[in-house]
Amino acid sequence: MKKDAFTFIDLFAGIGGMRLAFERAGGRCVFSSEWNKFSQQTYEANFGEVPEGDITNINENDIPDHDILAGGFPCQPFSIAGVSKKQSLNRPHGFEDETQGTLFFDIARILKAKRPKAFLLENVKNLQSHDKGKTLKIILKTLRDHLGYDVHYKIMDAKVVVPQHRERIFIVGFSEPTEFSFPEIPDRKLIMHDILESKVDKKYTLTKGVWNALQRHAANSKAKGNGFGYGMTNLDGISRTLSARYYKDGSEVLIPQKNNPVPRRLTPRECARLMGFPESFKIVVSDSQAYRQFGNALVVPLVEEIAKSVVECVQSKKRRITIADYT
Repeated sequence: MKKDAFTFIDLFAGIGGMRLAFERAGGRCVFSSEWNKFSQQTYEANFGEVPEGDITNINENDIPDHDILAGGFPCQPFSIAGVSKKQSLNRPHGFEDETQGTLFFDIARILKAKRPKAFLLENVKNLQSHDKGKTLKIILKTLRDHLGYDVHYKIMDAKVVVPQHRERIFIVGFSEPTEFSFPEIPDRKLIMHDILESKVDKKYTLTKGVWNALQRHAANSKAKGNGFGYGMTNLDGISRTLSARYYKDGSEVLIPQKNNPVPRRLTPRECARLMGFPESFKIVVSDSQAYRQFGNALVVPLVEEIAKSVVECVQSKKRRITIADYT
């Protein structure tokens, strides 16, 4: 593989945050898949192509060969019921049984068929504790034992590159034992002021009805000892995690206003900045869809740093010596 000439595929592509990161690392995307029609519209506007649809309907053998598989797959529960019974009956089992019916299965079958040199997967932090740790255990077992990849994972917080507390788990794998470590990223110390627009339309100010409802809900929750509360953002600090539900009421990241006691939502462009998307990124959908898309997106500069570390290992072939090398 020539330096700065690697290929990758973009699975569960969303609006292309992973693609931006790997393109910045020097790669060329040869295949993308995303089922949501609105995300497809944003993807096409920015990359000039419509991603293939539902990955579950795509034959893995129809996907082009590639050096790196990348994807932020949804978290789903796995069932391991029946595996011991199949063992007792000497029936075949493995990742096909343990992961069938989940979207991770589609990653596994593509890895098995195409054998890329490396992969980068992303998921919510709670994947580590999901179903008492069983979900992550099956994922790692599948990647390591059934598919033979050297796997590394880490939870990283995007607050070092954007003014947002956003923890995600990243799973990296190599087809050969590899000396890999996740990058140590210097804190850019960005604050919310850095991403705000100078002029904002009044439509982003909450209605008094929504604002009163949020305050009542927060007060009732506090009285009951629950943790719900809207997030009035410190503009000299960082925000809470932006989520796909932001379109509903904006409660997790509210922006105080100087001459108005009622706060406002972020604008879609501010959401794009909060996720590290470039100013040139085109927003072509409604505000509601844009909020969903950025809430589900990856933080581009964080993934870019991880991608560069993965690419460096693949291109320099930092192979780790194992016991097998001496036998």
